[in-house]
Amino acid sequence: MSNQFQVDPGLGASVQPQASVKSVPQHLPELDGLRAVASLGIIVTHVSFQTGTGWGFAGRFDYFVAVFFALSAFLLWRRRGLHTLSGYARSRVARLLPAYFACVVAVMLLLPDAHSLTLTQLLSNLTSTQIYVVDGLAPGLTHLWSLCVEFFFYLALPLLVWLLGTLPRRWRVAAIALGAVISWAWGFVPFVADYSKDQVNSQIWPPAYASWFAVGMLAAECEEAGISWRVQRALRPRWAWWLAAAVVLWISSREWFGPQGLVHPGPGEFSRRIIAGAAFAAVVVVPVALAPRDKSWLTSPLMQALGAWSYSIFLWHVAILGLAFPLTGVPLFSGKPLDFWVILAVTVVATVVVSAASYTLIERPGRDFLLGRRRKDRPRPRHTSS
Repeated sequence: MSNQFQVDPGLGASVQPQASVKSVPQHLPELDGLRAVASLGIIVTHVSFQTGTGWGFAGRFDYFVAVFFALSAFLLWRRRGLHTLSGYARSRVARLLPAYFACVVAVMLLLPDAHSLTLTQLLSNLTSTQIYVVDGLAPGLTHLWSLCVEFFFYLALPLLVWLLGTLPRRWRVAAIALGAVISWAWGFVPFVADYSKDQVNSQIWPPAYASWFAVGMLAAECEEAGISWRVQRALRPRWAWWLAAAVVLWISSREWFGPQGLVHPGPGEFSRRIIAGAAFAAVVVVPVALAPRDKSWLTSPLMQALGAWSYSIFLWHVAILGLAFPLTGVPLFSGKPLDFWVILAVTVVATVVVSAASYTLIERPGRDFLLGRRRKDRPRPRHTSS
């Protein structure tokens, strides 16, 4: 779930870009700010869980993962066909892997809880395959399960472009929507539904989250088709869409909707959770993506900076959260509201500082090196996916 940069790589030299794709603005600054919101929202949900607040509403801030997925899909799908497959692959590797490897290796070496990792955990986390092996999630790195899902989407995207890119738009939209709806049944697949604790949790494998990516892909299709002034006007009152997002969070945080925390949901409960996540991503991402503003709180210098660092914020925050408890003397799962705010403040501040350094010293230089780009040749930042 990386942040903003240059080059929105497309896929496949055989798929020619349409004029409407070329005419869309490459850089949407508000999406950078939205990435910052998503990264901070994910910190909130993890702090809420580890301080034992029992606040279901804060717990459902994990739906900001769906926002990341939708943003990535929107930004890549809208620029599909503009670069070769090799160019796309190189840009993804350069964009994602330097900071990923730095974070994983640092956590393995420095975090006390990670010193007892098994060889399987070491190798699977280094290769982003931890969701496919038993007990693959490692201390300080458990949240990287979502990057496993997102990396799979990047691998699958060239195939999706090849399969769908030459279809008429209406058929392409129908295929994307149908795939999203079918994915809601993933939890009912027998080998997924029969999960036990000594098995791989296939419930969180990539097919389960197809609808979250579909939100972004469908938004890109709408942008390509052109947005009518009526739709633009409906998307403009941002407060209404944020209110809708809050309603989705509230409903999905009720006990009758499904279990909270790390309780493994049943097939129906999981399906509802995924549908709610898709709805949340839609009401958060679509108004900003399809009715962008040149100036808003999302384009402020602070939000733009946090957006630039958001990939590193996501990578580092769980390890820093793990250190915040012994540093502050706050016990895990205390259930005290004050402890939540103390740990949240310490985690956010420390994570932002570390992430700014990670971006400046590792993420950006690593990307430029792998792309063969010299500092003086570096273009001004532009939005990319992931």
